[in-house]
Amino acid sequence: MTTENSLRWRRLGVCALLLGTAALYLWRITINGMANAFYAAATQSGSTNWKALLFGSLDPNNFITVDKPPLAQWVMGLSGRVFGFGSASMLVPEALMAVGTVALLYAAVARVGGPRAGMLAGAALALTPVAVLMFRYNNPDAAMVLLMTAAAYCTLRALEPARGARWLAMAGVALGLAFLAKMLEGLLIAPALAATYLIAAPVAVRTRLCHLAAAAAAMVASGGWFVLLTAWWPASSRPYLAGSTDNDFMNLVLGYNGMARILGRNHEVTVPELADVPDLGTQVRGWSRLLAGEFAYEIGWLVPASVVAVVVVVIARGRAPRTDRVRAATVLFGGWLLVDGLVLSYMHGTVHPYYSLSVAPAVAAMFAIGLQQTWVHRESRYQRALFVLMSLGTGVWSWWVLGRNAHWLPPLRWAVLAVAVLAAAAALGVPARRRVAAAAAATVAVAAALAGSGAYAFATAVTPHHGGAPSVGPARRGVLTAQRGRSVVDVDLDALLEATHTDWSAAVDRSTNAAVLELATHTAVMAIGGFSGLDPTPTLAQFQRDVSEHRIAYYVATSTGSQLGRNARSHNDIARWVAFNYAARRVGTDLVFDLTVPPRQP
Repeated sequence: MTTENSLRWRRLGVCALLLGTAALYLWRITINGMANAFYAAATQSGSTNWKALLFGSLDPNNFITVDKPPLAQWVMGLSGRVFGFGSASMLVPEALMAVGTVALLYAAVARVGGPRAGMLAGAALALTPVAVLMFRYNNPDAAMVLLMTAAAYCTLRALEPARGARWLAMAGVALGLAFLAKMLEGLLIAPALAATYLIAAPVAVRTRLCHLAAAAAAMVASGGWFVLLTAWWPASSRPYLAGSTDNDFMNLVLGYNGMARILGRNHEVTVPELADVPDLGTQVRGWSRLLAGEFAYEIGWLVPASVVAVVVVVIARGRAPRTDRVRAATVLFGGWLLVDGLVLSYMHGTVHPYYSLSVAPAVAAMFAIGLQQTWVHRESRYQRALFVLMSLGTGVWSWWVLGRNAHWLPPLRWAVLAVAVLAAAAALGVPARRRVAAAAAATVAVAAALAGSGAYAFATAVTPHHGGAPSVGPARRGVLTAQRGRSVVDVDLDALLEATHTDWSAAVDRSTNAAVLELATHTAVMAIGGFSGLDPTPTLAQFQRDVSEHRIAYYVATSTGSQLGRNARSHNDIARWVAFNYAARRVGTDLVFDLTVPPRQP
């Protein structure tokens, strides 16, 4: 085949990969509706108020933010401003981020392993169930992973002569923006990027260190400007930074979204209706977490083969030059998988299985690089056996994972096992010199390895998902999708809040309760205590002042109650003050206090 024809087929293959990804991720995307109401309410607010968009406010009158940085809200909010707020305008940008992530991963892996390896990496990522779940959802994870993958791509480009400093600086910028998507989780890839450049860049050690310092400065600049903005902007004229204890952004970074996530502080499940949700319940903490429970369905399909691939490639390239690109890519993606995977596996705090999206590109890349490296050296029986080990092992593991949901398409798991075994036998038995037959056997073996993950990915795409703890795949017995707080709104309460003309139509405990009310009524609702209910805002004095100035129409005591824990004393004080001074009436399942009437006389 001529070079021109080869290039044409390569372009067609890439187009097919990206169009297929777009079709899968955009197909019936609005079945997820508002997805996570918490972020949907912030998107709605950002689509109507510029300050709310800038800070990621939950409500358009800027009482409190969501408990994450606002980068993802910027994308969805701007889309809402252009196209009008709705499910499609909010979720389509997330799906397009998937296409961008697949394209970047293809480009990164293809630079070291060739176009076929790049195609396999892109396809493996596109068919990862947690990727299908979260790139069709409105959580900030999609934007974070897109930027992490961009940083990986830029780092591999930085290993090329002449433009290393520029590309490494771009990697730093991408990491800083990933920080603005989901704080420290977006920076977990940084050690792998730094190690890769320090080991493999084709320049002197001193130059490498200088380039890394410049990239670190670029990262601080691209993420740090927002930190400075929140510090310099008067606190009295911006929303409270949810999740912080003192309205300081770095407190949120290092506390609630930092060490508290890892050590488990202040991340207890305090809401009764979430006690039975699998991913918020008891989890096995340790090295096997990514292979057990809900994690296995979301990310575990290719993890064993990817870990084997890291070991195999590092050993095989042990005597290669320092600047060897394949080993460098393995340090990058293997290091990413190691650091991020260990944090996910051993963290004590609330850990949703969908957090595993952060390692999905690394898993897909190592799966592809490992298979490509063993395939190109298939003349060696040892390398051919390793290829069979990874492909057949993945097929057998998929058979096992599918068996844990045995009532769903029972024939599928046996078909995966049968095809994987037959293809592995053919790949092992066909002589390497019979290139067409060997390639056909290898292709079938790889397809069987991806079949389980792919089937769950398609099932995820066609199943509606809602709330704060979505799960992949088809609906499963005993598995609930829960939204913290209220899930429905009474039509009478809707009408009551829609008729108000105050700054906030109502005040209610916790952001998720406020979010559902905002989405239903298109009014601003004050979220007392933020997402966890533990944020020290508003104080009783602040709440009393807002009531006296007629800025809040109603106080809603929801059916989920105000079980905010020991640290919510100030919010319980608000509830007691309201109950003592104002009469309540029941609207649906809620108690509603009218704050526009004069309080009771003592």
